[in-house]
Amino acid sequence: MRSYSIAIMVRNEYGVLNRVTSMFRRRQFNITGLTVSETETEELSRITVQFMGEDRAEHQLVAQLAKLPDVISFKEFDPDDSISCELLLIKVANHEETRSQVLDAAAAFHAKVVDYTRDSIVFRLAGQSRRVDNFIDLMRDFEILEVCRTGIISLERGKTVMRRNVATVQ
Repeated sequence: MRSYSIAIMVRNEYGVLNRVTSMFRRRQFNITGLTVSETETEELSRITVQFMGEDRAEHQLVAQLAKLPDVISFKEFDPDDSISCELLLIKVANHEETRSQVLDAAAAFHAKVVDYTRDSIVFRLAGQSRRVDNFIDLMRDFEILEVCRTGIISLERGKTVMRRNVATVQ
């Protein structure tokens, strides 16, 4: 099995996300990351899906996605020609005996403290998924209280865009 990352530009309408994710479910792909947001215009949303599967099935999936009426465009990302990032919020227990080690570890990863209380410290870290994984693994040496990840987002390098004219959607 191989990991894929695809961005899908869709009409920002009720039920579209369900129709797109159902396409993955029916073809038995394991979605490992999913992000959805409005784009440059409120009429369109961008769905970024990270998933595992076989090459042949992935080609069939892409062909089927192209047939969905709400899909405006889509782009499969090549790691060499794209920029990818993930956001992590992680809450770690704030114990006096481990506090300096936790803060030193976070500083080594350039994680930002976004909340600090007597009981916990919340860090924010953005970067490649592997970097996020490594930071979480390091924090396991301490007491992790909660983890929240956004899933991967990606843009293609250079001037190529998924859709140039997004002013009106028919």
